[in-house]
Order: sequence, then C-alpha cells, then structure tokens
Amino acid sequence: MKFFDLKKLVLTYSKSTVLRNILLVGTLTVLVKIIAFYKETVVASAFGLSELLDTFFIAMLIPGFISNVFIGAFGSVFIPNYVKASKSDNNLRAFQTTGFLITIVISILFTIVAILFTDTFIETFFSGHSKIYYSLIRIQFYYIVPCIFIWGLNSLLSGLLHISGEFKTPTFVGIVTPISFLVCIIFFKEQLGQKILAVSLLVGTLIEFLLILIISYNKKIIKLSKPNFKSPDIKIMLKQIPAKVSSGFLTGLIPVTDQYFAAKLAIGSIASLNYGLKIPAFLTSILIISMGKVLLPHFSKLVIEDKKMAFEKLIFSLKRLFIVTSLAAICVILISPWLIEFLFERGEFTNKNTEIVSLIQIIFLVYAPFTVCGMVIVNFLTSINENNFMAKVSLIAVVLNLVLDIIFMKYYGVFGIALCTTTVFIVRAIILYRYTLKLKKQNQLI
Repeated sequence: MKFFDLKKLVLTYSKSTVLRNILLVGTLTVLVKIIAFYKETVVASAFGLSELLDTFFIAMLIPGFISNVFIGAFGSVFIPNYVKASKSDNNLRAFQTTGFLITIVISILFTIVAILFTDTFIETFFSGHSKIYYSLIRIQFYYIVPCIFIWGLNSLLSGLLHISGEFKTPTFVGIVTPISFLVCIIFFKEQLGQKILAVSLLVGTLIEFLLILIISYNKKIIKLSKPNFKSPDIKIMLKQIPAKVSSGFLTGLIPVTDQYFAAKLAIGSIASLNYGLKIPAFLTSILIISMGKVLLPHFSKLVIEDKKMAFEKLIFSLKRLFIVTSLAAICVILISPWLIEFLFERGEFTNKNTEIVSLIQIIFLVYAPFTVCGMVIVNFLTSINENNFMAKVSLIAVVLNLVLDIIFMKYYGVFGIALCTTTVFIVRAIILYRYTLKLKKQNQLI
C-alpha cells in the first residue's frame, strides 16, 4: 500500500465512529470483566478444584455448545444480511419477524434435544464416575437448560441494537450475571446447596434478557410484521446458515473434546483447564467482544459501499492488533505464577493448584494474539458470506485437535491438552489469514 493510501486510511479510521465505538465497548467490557473476574475468585475460594465445579462445567457443555454453535451462528449470519436488506430498502419488519421466528424455533428445538440426549451424553463421554457425580451434573443441567431459549432471544435483540449503533447498554448489561453469582454465593450458599452455580447462572441470564428487552422496546428497535420466507434476502441468509452452523459446530467441538479427555485424568483437571483459561480469556475477550460487536455490522456496511477499502482496513488493523496483543500476552506470561496466587490462592484453592493452573495459563497465553486476530478475520469473512471456507477450516481444526489431544495428553497430561488447543488455534488463524490475503488479491484484480 502506498504511504498516501496508508495515511488516508488512518485518517478515515480516526474520523469515523468505529474507533470510538470500539473504545467504548472495550472500556465497558473491561468493567464487566473485572466484576466477572472477581466472581471467579469468589467461586475459586468457595469451591477450589472440586467435584461440584467439574460437574458444573460438564452441565454447561451442551447448553453452551448449542448457544455458541447454533444460536450464535444464526445471529452472526443475521446481522450482515439484515444490513444488506436495509440498504436495499426491503421490508425490514418482515425480515426481523422471520429472524425472531427462526431463533425461537431453533432455541426450542435444541432445548428439547439437550434434554433428551443429556443422560446418554454424560454417561457415554464421561464414563467411569460415581452416581453422585452424575447426579450433580443432572441437578445443575436442568437449571441451566432454560438459558438456551433466553440466550437465543438475547442474541438477536443485542444484534439489532448493535446494527442501530447502540453498543453501550447491551455490553453493560453483561454485569448482571456475575453479580447474580456473587449474591447467591455470599447470601444463599447454604439454602441453594449443590445447585447454587446453576441457579446463579439462570437468574442472571433471565434478568439480562429482561433488561435487553426493555431497552429494545424503549428505543423502538423491535419492529414486527408478517414474516416473509420467500424474500430474496431471507433466502440468501438461509443458504448461509448450514455452512456457518457447520463451522461453529466443528469449532465448538474443540473445548468439548478437551474436557472429554480432561475428565479421564484426575479430579480437578477440568477445573484446572477452565481456571487456566480465565486470564487469557479475560484479555482476549475484551478485544474480541469490543471489536466483534462493532466490526461485524461495520464491515457488513463497508463491504456494500467499498469492498477494496474494507480489505485494506482489515489488513491494517490485523497487523497492529497482533503486535499489541503479543506484547500484552508476554507481560502476563512473565507474572503468571504471581497472578494466579494473588487472584485465586485462598480457601480451597491451594499452592499446588496455583502451580498447575499457572503453567496451563502460560500455554494458553501463547495463542492469545492468534485468537484475537482470527476472530476479527472470522467477522470479516462472515460479513462477505465466506462461511463455506470457514467450515472447511473448522473441520481441519477439529481433526487436528483430536489427534494432538491423544498424543499430547499421553506425554504431558492436562498440560498436553492445553498445548494441543494452543497449536490448533495458531494453525487455524494462519490458514484464515492466508485465505484473506488471497481474497484481497483477487478483489484488486477486479
């Protein structure tokens, strides 16, 4: 790119509202994540690397998987196609109504699927445990499963708010669930007993949805009419759903596979992986959430107006983003043992737990820059409906993850599972980046 073009690109970014929105969402995300992280320290102190915590994470697997894969996939496909429909002055009320109907049907369908297959799932994939272990999973699961339906509606409403330029309130509402955990643990631990974590999640999720619904109604975001499944824009969107769902499904199998193998190790291995991921997830999610919420609708609009400029902005952002996140990851790696000790080592969380979690955290931090840049690329490719390629990449990632989990776990135990995940996400990000460069070159020739 010529110097003049680069200067023009920087000026374009600085004058637009994109950077301001990213900083706004990022700042609010930091505040929400601080509360969420404090919640994790309280959970760690109360439960340590215990059986209750392991079973809670297992109970979360299917609902979380469904939310991320099926509901999340539809939400990410809905946004660019809704933006495209708005640019062509089509009937947005019918488009929105159709989106709500699809979300409701998907949510109800997979809620039923989750209930029917959970018993078979936990006894097949997490075999060899006691009746008490399975009982703990079931008790928590039936409080978590209604969240699937709530997450579906929440996702669509939040997407509509983001499209309309409203980023502040949907982000800040995320503070509710961590507060729900804190209130339940501090004041109702004895009364709620074994279902305390699941009830905390359900209550927080429900309150978040009600707040998002009220905000959407007050801002007149919800506009409904008779659905139209024959609309050309709806048909384009529906054609993208199978590829996006396949991509999300395969990507979602990676943490499920990791927890499956971790369950075969000592009690506490699943919790160790989850705690080792807390700080890397904290760092990456701030950028992923703030940039993802802003960039998907932004790229969707920009691609329609100027596709070449969209590619230039993407590459420009990725290079600088990779440098910043790499420096942040190195800084955290250097203080990893102290950080885990400071945040978690109290109550049931011992010095031995700190040593294990700290090393897992260091391994996960290595892939942080690749994960952040990879998710930005995913948002961009979603905005131009390149979901078929992402499905192929996800298949490669799942196969690689399965093979490396078996090999690395044999030699390094729970640390091998973390090493496998890091390797897979690095490879995935590199493939996506190279494909994006290929598309950029093709677009320049047009």
